[in-house]
Amino acid sequence: MSIHEIFMPALSSTMTEGKIVSWVKSPGDKVEKGETVVVVESDKADMDVETFYEGYLAHIIVQAGDSAPVGAAIAYVAETEAEIEAAKSLGSSGGAAATTTTAPEPVAATATVGAPATASQNGSNHREGRLVASPRARKLAKELKVDLTSLKGSGPYGRIVADDIEAAVGKVKQPAVSPAAPTPAVTPVAPPPAPRTPAPAPAPVAAAPGQVVPFNTLQNAVIRNMVASLDVPVFRVGYTITTDGLDKLYKQIKSKGVTMTALLAKAVAVTLQKHPLLNARYSDQGLVYHPDINIAVAVAMDDGGLITPVLKNADKVDIYSLSRTWKSLVDRARSKQLQPDEYTGGNFTLSNLGMFGVDTFDAILPPGQGSILAIGASRPQLVATADGSFGIKQQMQVNITSDHRIIYGADAAAFLQDLAKLIETDAHSLTL
Repeated sequence: MSIHEIFMPALSSTMTEGKIVSWVKSPGDKVEKGETVVVVESDKADMDVETFYEGYLAHIIVQAGDSAPVGAAIAYVAETEAEIEAAKSLGSSGGAAATTTTAPEPVAATATVGAPATASQNGSNHREGRLVASPRARKLAKELKVDLTSLKGSGPYGRIVADDIEAAVGKVKQPAVSPAAPTPAVTPVAPPPAPRTPAPAPAPVAAAPGQVVPFNTLQNAVIRNMVASLDVPVFRVGYTITTDGLDKLYKQIKSKGVTMTALLAKAVAVTLQKHPLLNARYSDQGLVYHPDINIAVAVAMDDGGLITPVLKNADKVDIYSLSRTWKSLVDRARSKQLQPDEYTGGNFTLSNLGMFGVDTFDAILPPGQGSILAIGASRPQLVATADGSFGIKQQMQVNITSDHRIIYGADAAAFLQDLAKLIETDAHSLTL
């Protein structure tokens, strides 16, 4: 008898358990090796999970809406139809008959997280010899009889998404216009199924007085990170930066899609070129200097918690591309569609509450980083000028929190001084 287990995969380095968002396959359905069978909510995003086995989804152990620890069995796959009942019995017995099954491989499921880092963002939609397509795209292709192998995916790393199917149907279904022949009748096509949306987590504001609302997966991840931060000795340094030049630049290029967040991230990244220590992190073996400057930016989630999408190589990317990337990251973060490499790998974090009118605040240092910069609102202030007169200038307060094991006060102060100089006197260089 060959019955295999599908395990709850580790979709990120901090994930300890996952929640089943939905099962793409139902018990008794045929499954192919590498085919998506379930959607799992990790601590940051919803991910498609594929099976390494070919056969039949025989029994679901963890139902949609329930959670399981990483590495726990969540379903059984039988190699033949004749073994489905045996798998159901195995599930009913709580796995007591596991000795009669073949030994499971160490990893029985994998998340669709894109191609290796060397692949282009919109490269081939074949990965390791198999097609990469979203569950909705596969279902839509089957309904509309579209050959997936003939398509080039427009999703991350060439993944085929529902829009690609609909675009292909538009090309195929539109009849050629010929003056010598009557216009063929168009067969109505049923509207595609609505896209999968994650089940919303219970919102604390909707809870009745006295009700206890469980933390969602993302909130639990934030809690673990915050507790871990207590083990790091930190210090904080504040600095006032005049933003008249930056504000003027922003007004000039805002119509081209540039965001203030991207401008601030770019300014920080360029300044970090001169201060590699602020881009480093502590390890038991010593200082770890990162080869790239990757800026993580905190984004609040609608259902609680926060996530930090990462702007990779922010010092090298032009401000217009950086702004487009940032908008895409935020949109997909809030719909819980980020890939793991899009919210991991940050070396320096920005937390901007200035957009909410906050004047000043201190940010908590994320685990595995050397510094985080808290940015307050830019406001008109009465200040003394160099000639002794008074004038009105736009100013914002920034506060940096740093790991005192590797970064000292003078290091943080020098970084803030150079950041202020760039923003105050050379902001236009951010567009070069």
